[in-house]
Formats: sequence, structure tokens, C-alpha cells
Amino acid sequence: MTIDHKLLLKEVGDYAGITLGLLLYTFGFTVFLLPNEIVTGGVSGIGAIIFYATRFPISYTYFLINALLLIVGLKILGWRFLVKTIYAIIMLSLMLGIAQEVIPQDENGNYVKILGEGQEFMSLIIGCMLTGTALAVVFLNNGSTGGTDIIAASVNKFHNVSLGTVLLFIDLIVIGSCLFIPQFGNLLERLHMVVFGFCTMVIENFMLDYVFNRNRQSVQFFIFSNKWQEIANAIGTQMDHGVTILDGHGWYTGDERKVLCILARKNESTTIFRLIKMIDPQAFVSQSAVIGVFGEGFDQIKVKVKGEK
Repeated sequence: MTIDHKLLLKEVGDYAGITLGLLLYTFGFTVFLLPNEIVTGGVSGIGAIIFYATRFPISYTYFLINALLLIVGLKILGWRFLVKTIYAIIMLSLMLGIAQEVIPQDENGNYVKILGEGQEFMSLIIGCMLTGTALAVVFLNNGSTGGTDIIAASVNKFHNVSLGTVLLFIDLIVIGSCLFIPQFGNLLERLHMVVFGFCTMVIENFMLDYVFNRNRQSVQFFIFSNKWQEIANAIGTQMDHGVTILDGHGWYTGDERKVLCILARKNESTTIFRLIKMIDPQAFVSQSAVIGVFGEGFDQIKVKVKGEK
């Protein structure tokens, strides 16, 4: 398979993953959050606030605000990121619009609460777990749902600040604005809506960081084997992965031996273990989790040095 074919398959995989994330977000938002008039953060939260107050469709608000924010993200994130963001914005706008028409309504035109009356908080938990996971899926496939995600991705590109932390501060402003909208009822009712909104913010951002960082976790292997050369060749060629060979000295036996040191993504662990077992089932392997790995093939070092702009 040529490099062009691999790149094409990678792009197709990214768009498939982004689409899956958008479907999951639409389902969680329209089925669990919207019928219970639960406010979330971000542009979708702004759209929900406007919809609850005026019944203006969320999909229109979402699209219009994102069109403005795309201009901001153009220079910082580049065309490749932006193309996928435009795709996500258009698709999510369509999905939200279709979902609002499809989800069942009662005789008064109100959306049916799938968990029944009095289950607002449980709907909040389930809905935000779905939307937070969906956002992580989109980010892991090099995409963005637009809106405040563009701001979060821009900050994360240059600074070692998690996506969830950036979105947290933005969501505080969006959700807190409900206190100043008279259409949401008296002060106690507005305060109730804000408290629920803060709960959505915490759960959604927790799920975003959990799923996003879990996939990026790294591990370190130390492999002790008499067949170290075969194992190193297999990992280097079949996985296209770097391997460091260390000189070891046994205390009890006094023998000189080679030790393989490998830094890999956690999701590569099973493949590495499988290769080791195929070559030397008696190999001694140590696997440990590492806090962070920075450099080629892993994350970039996002700290500024003195004199750097």
C-alpha cells in the first residue's frame, strides 16, 4: 500500500469517527437534555438558551455563531483542521435540525421526556456522559464540533492546558447568563437552571478529558529476553515503532544481557505483548504507566522558554 493510500484511509477514518461522534452528540443532546430544558455550555448551550426563551431553532443559532468563529480558527488551526470543523458544523447543524423534528412531542408540542417526569437529573447525567464522550471522539479524530471547541483547541495547541479546563471557563459564562433572562421564570427557577447547567458542565468536561486522555496514555516496557534481537526487529518492522537497546548486567548470574526499552501508546500494549509471546513466551516483561511522553511520535512540549514569543 502506498503512502497516498494510507493517508487517504486515515482521512476516511477521521471523517467516519467524526460522524460517529456527531451522531452520539445529537442523540444525547436532543433525547436527554433538550426535553428537560437543561442548559449546557458552548455554542449548543447558547442555542439552547435562545430556543428555550424564543423557540428559535437551535440548528440555526449553532450554524450562525460557528460561521463567525471559523474565521478566528482559520489562522491558528490551519486549513486541515478547519475543513473537518466545517464538515462537523454543517453535519451537526443538519443532525440537530432533523432530530428536533423527529423526536416525539406531546399534544401541547412539548418534547417527550424519555425517562419520565421527575428524572431531570438522571437525564442530565446520561445526556452529558454521551455528549462529553462524543466531543472526545471528535477531537481524537482530529476534528472539532466548532464553537468554543475552536477556542479550546487553539489554546491547547500552544499551552499545556487540557481541553476540558478551557471549556470549563467558557461554559461558566454561558450557563451563568441564565440568571439574567426573565423568560426562565423567577430567580429561584433561574438559579435551579444554572445549578443544573453547572452539573452538565462538570460531567461533560470530565468525560471529555477522561476519554480523550485515556486514549493518549503512554506506557513503558522493559523486555528481558534471550531473543531480544528478534523481538526488537518485530516491533520495529511490524509496528514501525522505535526500540532502545540497553546494556544490562545480572547481579545473581553475573551475565551480560540486552534489555529492550519501549515507550508506546497504551492502546498499542496488546500488539506488543502478542509479538513478544509469539517470539519468546518465556520473556520477562515489565510494563508501567508514565505520566507523559513528549517528542517525535508523541505529544509536543507546550511550555515557553525564556525569550520565546
